[in-house]
Amino acid sequence: MLTVDPTAHRPKKSLGQHFLKDRSVPPRIAQAAQLEPDDFVLEIGPGLGVLTEELAQRLDPQRGRLLAVELDNTLLPHLEDRFAPHPHVSFLHADVLDVDPATLTEGRPYKLVANLPYYITSAILRHFLETEARPTSMTVMVQREVAERMVARPPEMSLLAVAVQFYGQPKIVFRVPPGAFNPPPNVDSAVVHITVYQPGERPAVVASEAAFFKVAQAGFGQRRKQLANTLAASLNLPKEQVVAQLTHSGIDPTRRAQTLTLQEWATITTVLNPEE
Repeated sequence: MLTVDPTAHRPKKSLGQHFLKDRSVPPRIAQAAQLEPDDFVLEIGPGLGVLTEELAQRLDPQRGRLLAVELDNTLLPHLEDRFAPHPHVSFLHADVLDVDPATLTEGRPYKLVANLPYYITSAILRHFLETEARPTSMTVMVQREVAERMVARPPEMSLLAVAVQFYGQPKIVFRVPPGAFNPPPNVDSAVVHITVYQPGERPAVVASEAAFFKVAQAGFGQRRKQLANTLAASLNLPKEQVVAQLTHSGIDPTRRAQTLTLQEWATITTVLNPEE
């Protein structure tokens, strides 16, 4: 979702635009982002710059920098004119999914802030968490149901929860009702802050991230089935072998994927050692 004056620009359904009209929300998002004056901040979807202004005010114009990436090119003239007096704020017209994060941030550590259209939430999270140039934190507004899946714990895990928690610690900061937007979405939203792990901080250590996610995807492919069955079928391994290796590792082969911890997924990846 984008933070704009709802009377200034007609929302585009094709871009999933729902304009934030509750002016009390942007300061809360900016506060949740835990900015320091010298931070490099990457904002996705600035709209007409309501949240952008909050973020810019928290940065030192001499030491901090704010880069906002906007897909809707009809908004850029307004943004560039509005923030012309602020040299530490700049804008890029692009689909952020088509741009390497390392290119956007010039190799600097950065914090990401975004009001995400619902339909690209998972893609954005993957794009920035799976890259080597991942942010130090992400503060994103998403559908509340998605936020709850991101922070879920066993026995309610999902592939999204595994993916997000592999890279960082997500926390729901506050919820936003539909009435805060124009047009109002059909569901509640929530702001999630993800503290991204630095090297050596991850709770699950694996030799290969690709192998880890191949195993997790296989496990959640048929989440209603027992773990041994779905892993054997998805990874093309003999069921007897999978049962034996899970049992030897102390993991009940009859469990379901949603009950496993990150550490258990790491253990399964090690013992099954699938080809990437």
